[in-house]
Amino acid sequence: MDEHAGYQSPLSGRYASPQMQEIWSPMRKIGTWRRLWLALAESEQVLGLEITDTQIEDLRAHLDDIDFEAAANYEKELRHDVMAHVHTLGDAAPSARSIIHLGATSQFVNCNTEMLQLRDAMKLIATKLARVICNLGNFAKQYRNLPTLGFTHYQPAQPTTVGKRATLWAQELALTLEDLEFRIDALRFRGVRGATGTQASFLDLFDGDHEKVLQLDAMVTEKMGWPTDKRLSVTGQTYPRIVDAQILSSIAAIAAAAHKFATDLRLLANRGELEEPFEKKQIGSSAMAYKRNPMRCERVCSLARFVMNMPPNALQTAAVQWMERTLDDSANRRLVLPESFLALDGLLDVLCNISDGIIVHKARVTANLEQEMPFLATERLMMEAVKNGADRQDAHEVVRGHAIEVARLIKEKGTSNDLLERLAQEAMFMGVDVTMVTDPTSFVGRAAEQVDDFCDEIIAPIQHGYSDQCLEIAQLRV
Repeated sequence: MDEHAGYQSPLSGRYASPQMQEIWSPMRKIGTWRRLWLALAESEQVLGLEITDTQIEDLRAHLDDIDFEAAANYEKELRHDVMAHVHTLGDAAPSARSIIHLGATSQFVNCNTEMLQLRDAMKLIATKLARVICNLGNFAKQYRNLPTLGFTHYQPAQPTTVGKRATLWAQELALTLEDLEFRIDALRFRGVRGATGTQASFLDLFDGDHEKVLQLDAMVTEKMGWPTDKRLSVTGQTYPRIVDAQILSSIAAIAAAAHKFATDLRLLANRGELEEPFEKKQIGSSAMAYKRNPMRCERVCSLARFVMNMPPNALQTAAVQWMERTLDDSANRRLVLPESFLALDGLLDVLCNISDGIIVHKARVTANLEQEMPFLATERLMMEAVKNGADRQDAHEVVRGHAIEVARLIKEKGTSNDLLERLAQEAMFMGVDVTMVTDPTSFVGRAAEQVDDFCDEIIAPIQHGYSDQCLEIAQLRV
């Protein structure tokens, strides 16, 4: 079939990076199966089974020359993907045919491979997430002192700074990174377990020698590059599917934090204060040529919703794994595991691009703040009036009456905010320096200092921890 005549996932064609696609590729999957079979045979040989050096070398010589067409033909006949590849490897390494998969069940290769893929996928996500956090840290330091209008309930509130707001985005992402790092560290290898997790087949192979079965499990784990002290104590046929739910919950949290950041940027773009990067020849709208739509942030939100909806699926799969296992997890997990990571990977590539090039329109930031400052300064004005001998309740009533009227005129007639001018005409405020009372820099508290503390306590350790992780800058697609 022509490649354009059948469905292609946009995750591979449009969003996910080559690195993440390689992790979940058939080549990585089956190549890992073959490495597991090699590790199993090598360990069984060391522990005394009749496996020759020639058989081991035959397996080692065919780790990556996978005949996928032959395997597909075997699967049509056998209706079993693992056995199809056992036969395909047996054809390539005929001397080793009799000892491939010896004592193992399908989940020996499936589960252990998936755990390796999950680990590598989480590490790639962690590296990209760290880059976004560090970008935001740099941005926060650059704009630590620039006052901006704060919002609660998406209504004007006490001022903050542009840099301090960026630390809020970075803080949420840093919390999700911390959780992801815990998931990576806590992930335990399935190892060599057998059909229902009892290791009965391996106990038979070693004539009832329990110690050799334990050694086999440890040796295979070590050969696959996994710490031997990070193995599951017990399993059924598969590793516990609750592990998938835990991991997908962690990456869904990353997506949620990314969605929040991208949404805030979209709202601020509407106010003309901040914008995502916009390329010289980029088209914002096919009809409205003047537009600069926040399409990158919109893509982040779109992909984030997909990832955020994956944990309930994984939880349901974990909940219905009857006894030692059922097979209704298989087709579902073929979709859910790779696509969750591919979507988040594409999301983070966009977020790296955005966080590295946020555009700040300082004049608009200041103008929007100044438009609201008279309202925000009213409490301080009242306190200054009281210092000059006014009654607090009388001052409140004067401010309230003028503020309501000014707000009405702004909304109904589009007039400017002349609240300060009105109050300056009131006798109780004539002794108050209105200019000093409404200076935005005096309203932001410790915002700038909080940026410094955050960068020292949170950003710096992340920069240090991921300083040796080099990634190519992703080429954003449409």
